[in-house]
Amino acid sequence: MFAGVLFALAAGLMWGLIFVGPLIVPEYPAALQSTGRYLALGLIAIPIAWLGRRRLMQLSSRDWWTALFLSAVGNLIYYVCLASAIQRTGAPVSTMIIGTLPVVIPVFANLLYSQRDGKIPWRQLAPSLFLIAIGLVLVNYAELRGGVVDFDLWRYGSGIALALVSVVCWAWYALRNARWLRENPDKPPMMWATAQGLVTLPMSLIGYVAVCLWLSHQQASFALPFGPRPAVFITLMIAIAVLCSWVGALCWNEASQRLPTVILGPLIVFETLAGLLYTFLMRQSPPPLITALGILLLVIGVVLAVRAKPQKTPPSVIPVTPGS
Repeated sequence: MFAGVLFALAAGLMWGLIFVGPLIVPEYPAALQSTGRYLALGLIAIPIAWLGRRRLMQLSSRDWWTALFLSAVGNLIYYVCLASAIQRTGAPVSTMIIGTLPVVIPVFANLLYSQRDGKIPWRQLAPSLFLIAIGLVLVNYAELRGGVVDFDLWRYGSGIALALVSVVCWAWYALRNARWLRENPDKPPMMWATAQGLVTLPMSLIGYVAVCLWLSHQQASFALPFGPRPAVFITLMIAIAVLCSWVGALCWNEASQRLPTVILGPLIVFETLAGLLYTFLMRQSPPPLITALGILLLVIGVVLAVRAKPQKTPPSVIPVTPGS
């Protein structure tokens, strides 16, 4: 349990970096950032996959298809939507919408995986979810009240919608990925992270070329293939690929094999807290009092969720009739 929580914390610290990446290169379209990030990840995965080729050969064709769908939804589509949302609403607002994942995932894990992982009684889970939800509302309210975001109804509304789509994508990814890892305890998490990085390469390469072709027609002045600041863009994509995609996924896979899904879900709040920390460091200002209160409620909610113990559902007993 303790090791699983530490791995989840490490994953959150890595994933928090994705909320500041789009702010460093705001002139780059979100689709180019997403495909560029995962193109870098796929290239990095090639030598790692070669070193672990014996273990990768143990994966079945069904496993590879699972890795492909996980990478498409949890990587490419998720990050396109998230980067677009950050550029439209600002990092803290999008961070807090993504921060609803600690509420969304435990609820669905309790509904879908209680037979396998055990079920936390709703009366125990409710206080944790309530505190997390209130904390998210407070931080979001502080950002809007502070006027940090330039409000434009269409731009802001579309950003909220894209952030919600990214929540759906990552919630599905977290649940499906955890399910595969717990159903395959003999498969090392590093191997599974490598497999997902490897299948990302062809998708991201096709996507990057398609985005470049689209930009050449829509924004003829945009320098291709690496934009107006190629050194910054390439360095940022490699850094995010290594830290967020590779190290973050590896740590999360380790946590997924050690913790029940219903407990793992609330620990995604570490990503939200890290994203807020990095954002306020970039702003060079401390968080407002309301934001700090919201963060405190988030932490308390996570602690309560981790301390709750899942209860295994007793198997149904088939009565045996006399003489049978």
